[in-house]
Formats: sequence, structure tokens, C-alpha cells
Amino acid sequence: MFDRLQSLEDEFVSLEASLSDPEIGNDQARLREVTRRYKDLTPVVDCMRRYTACRADAEAARELLAVATEAEREPLKAELAASEAELERLAEELRLLLLPKDPNDGRAVIMELRGAEGGEEANLFAGDLYDMYRAYAAAKGWQVEVLSEDRSDLGGINLVTMVVRGDTVWSRMKFEGGTHRVQRVPVTESQGRIHTSSATVLVLPEAEDVEVEIDDKDLDVDVYRSSGAGGQHVNTTDSAVRITHRPTGIVVTMQDERSQLQNRARAMTVLRARLLKLAQDQQNAAMSVERRSQVGGGGRGEKIRTYNFKENRLTDHRIGFTIYRLHDVLAGDLDEVVDALAAEERARQLAGQESQA
Repeated sequence: MFDRLQSLEDEFVSLEASLSDPEIGNDQARLREVTRRYKDLTPVVDCMRRYTACRADAEAARELLAVATEAEREPLKAELAASEAELERLAEELRLLLLPKDPNDGRAVIMELRGAEGGEEANLFAGDLYDMYRAYAAAKGWQVEVLSEDRSDLGGINLVTMVVRGDTVWSRMKFEGGTHRVQRVPVTESQGRIHTSSATVLVLPEAEDVEVEIDDKDLDVDVYRSSGAGGQHVNTTDSAVRITHRPTGIVVTMQDERSQLQNRARAMTVLRARLLKLAQDQQNAAMSVERRSQVGGGGRGEKIRTYNFKENRLTDHRIGFTIYRLHDVLAGDLDEVVDALAAEERARQLAGQESQA
């Protein structure tokens, strides 16, 4: 492990020198790459340097202990014990920091939420999830840009597409993709019976322009008049845009903006994200398998999580995790759930490393 750490520190020093070179500013793509890698390595190198300093303290305490008088031995033993405990803690921190990084860490995410099974109640629940994610983003200091929002008759969500930006967005939100099931008495229920409905969440890493090459010849672009809420421009100008990527069959539509150019730009942002996800999935497994692991058919039997209002309970079925603070979670206090999922992911990665060792 320490041979690898020394190599990473050497790379860190080289990157530091590159960032101080005025010439790098002339190559924006290279600057982004160096800056991202430098940021990734900073916590590793910082932890390694703390480990090295702590190890030096422990060695000094051992040397002093060998020649110490009886009166000096107890404080030195305590100092050595504290250093050894800190060394163990730092070694564990280093093992976690050296786990393979998700290639999408640091990216913004594009999220699509929609009602699935359960009619209007499913749309209302999708709206609750939408509010939950926006509250969570606000608590984290992330930026949210709504690309498209289609409200249902009772104010729920038929479909919403949004971009969430922040340093840790992908690492926290990647666990949210899938079918979310709700058990509660709907506002549309007159007999007080509990219904089960579901909404789906799709989480995609945002792609940079240089990462996904899109040939305009592969695109069918249709423009048409917007429908729904939107003011005087609705049904008066051809501002809505539908883009079809013929090689993959991916279709993206946008109509919320007044300008056809703005709607096209937003549609291209979503298309790039979908194509990046497609390319990444093809490196690991078929796209249909990966997408179904997140969204599936939206059926209640495919759920990743259950929100039970009567019991104030949230259960994540992937890891068997349950808490009885549902209302807090829906208000945006999602950290306890995400932390549990992240810890399970790290545990699996560590187990995989140990089995390969």
C-alpha cells in the first residue's frame, strides 16, 4: 500500500507544479483534467502525510522509552499508545481513500422523476420526492436547475427533469435511482384505506461536451407548439423541441422555455447524459440491464425503497436498512439513509480487495 502511496504523492507534487505553470491556462481541457486529479489526490496525500508524522512520533516515543527512567515511562507509554491507535485509524482511512473511485464522482447529475403505478397518487408521491430532493440539495448547498416540469391535474408530477450541481452530488445521489414505493392513505381516498403506489427516479451523470460526440446527421429534430401552462407563447410559437438520436433510439423533448434555442440546448444536455450513461453501461453490462436495475417497469414489486406513512417508516430494501423518521427524510434530511448505502458500498469494495489480496 505504501509503495502506491509514494507514487501518488509523487504524482500530486507533479500536478501541483503543473497548476503553477502559466501555460496550462491555455489548454482548458488539460486544466480541468489536472485540477480534477489534484483535487482527488489531495485528501489521500494529506492523510499519508499525517500518517508519516504520526509514525515518526511513535518511533520517537519508542526510542525515548528504551532509555527512560521509571518516572518517565508511564507518560511515554501513554503517548506511544495514543500514537499507535492514531496510526491504526489513519491506516484504515487510507485504505478507504485508496478504494477505486467512481468515474462519475465530481459530476453533476441529471434526475428524472415520474409517477409510475397508482394513478394520480403516484404523481403526488413523485411530487413529494421532488420536494425532498430539492430540500436535500438546499441543505447541501447544491444548485438545482429544473429543465422540464410537467405537473399533473392535482399538482403532482407526471415528469420532471432537473440538473443538480455540486462537488458530492453524484456520490450522494447515485443511490436514488430506482422504483420508490409509498404506502399511505391518498388524498383521493374517501374510505381511509391505505394504498400502495410507486414513482421512479432515474439518475444520470451529466456529460461534458467533449466527452460525447454527437453527429448532427444522426439527429432528427422536430419543433412544435408547446402545450400546457406557460403564458401567451403557448400554442402560438413552435418553441417545443423533440430530438431523436437515430443510432440509439433515445428521444428527448423539452418545451418549458419560450425560446426554441433554449429548449434545444436543454434537450441536448439530457441527450448527452443519456449517451454517456449508455457508453458507460456498455463497458460493464447491457444498457437494458442497467436501466432496469434503476427504473425497471415502475412496478411496486421492483421497489428499492418503501415509504410507509402510518408507521413513519422508511426501508431501503437493497441493504435491509430501516429508520422511523420518514417525515424528517421527506423534509430533506436524507443523510442517514445515504450514509448507510455509502457504507455498504465501501464494505463491499473492501471485501473485494481483501478477497483479491
